[in-house]
Amino acid sequence: MKQIILLFILTLFSYSSFSQTIKLATIVPKGTSWAKTLQKMANEIKEKTDDKVKFKIYYGGVQGDEPDVLRKTRIGQLHGGIFTGKTLGDVFSDVRAIELPFNYYQDEAKALAAIAKNEKYFSENIKKNGFVNLGFYGIGKVYVVSTKKVENINQMKGIKMWAWEGDRIIEAMMNSLGLVSIPLALPDVLTSLSTNMIESAYAPPLGILALQWQSKVKYLINFPTAYTIGSLLITNEKWDKIKPAHQKIVEEISLKYIDEANKLAVVDNQNAMEELKKLGIEFVEFSKEDLANAEQIRKDVISKLEGKVLSKYIIQSIEESR
Repeated sequence: MKQIILLFILTLFSYSSFSQTIKLATIVPKGTSWAKTLQKMANEIKEKTDDKVKFKIYYGGVQGDEPDVLRKTRIGQLHGGIFTGKTLGDVFSDVRAIELPFNYYQDEAKALAAIAKNEKYFSENIKKNGFVNLGFYGIGKVYVVSTKKVENINQMKGIKMWAWEGDRIIEAMMNSLGLVSIPLALPDVLTSLSTNMIESAYAPPLGILALQWQSKVKYLINFPTAYTIGSLLITNEKWDKIKPAHQKIVEEISLKYIDEANKLAVVDNQNAMEELKKLGIEFVEFSKEDLANAEQIRKDVISKLEGKVLSKYIIQSIEESR
């Protein structure tokens, strides 16, 4: 009986009576719709848990590029972050199947449906790899911007394009397109565009503006190459210190504000496209023939990645979602 009572007491105290502060980092700049939804999420969680769960959010890349944030999270300096693209794939590579080039470039709704279809599979494997997934962000369609005018897919050959180092999805796409990959940290892209170290980069329209690339590029290829996503992740270790009742509150509120952010992202990206036009960025249109070429490139990229970066299971699931 004494042992049972002792176990009960230990269980109660395993969830600290003290508040838990979650240190979260993101490259998202302050003042953006995305950052505002994050702050509203943090405020509501703090209120609904009676100050027992708090978020300290580092905005605008002050904790470094996403690979830096992931490294700091894994060694305990941070407790989580918003991870996109390559760094999200570093946690669980199959998530990147959503971002295969020319997969959902014409249909954002299909991309979001594919995320929903595979969310349980993704989250379970992210959990196995050390993180709780509080939800997926639909960040938007990815466009290539360039300092040189490129009027069709063939003319892209030889263009020096930025890539996150170790991003095998982008590496496979660039190889198929004949692009020259220049690995750089995200904060170095702006300077590298101005010094001609690179001639092109890629991001959703809102990202292009937020990163100020529009000040260095002249052209946008009006032919989205992919759809990109992100996740709000917290380490299992930190998550386990939060009471189950508070975990439920965090999950519910996080999903509410991630959904709000996803809806705002659609509008914000549309507005960003209009803003880029107003700023004098020339939109280059590709032909119908290039659409057909893009489908072949997509298949070529998949052949390079299947069984190496992406499982046969997820590729089949994504093919069914198209």
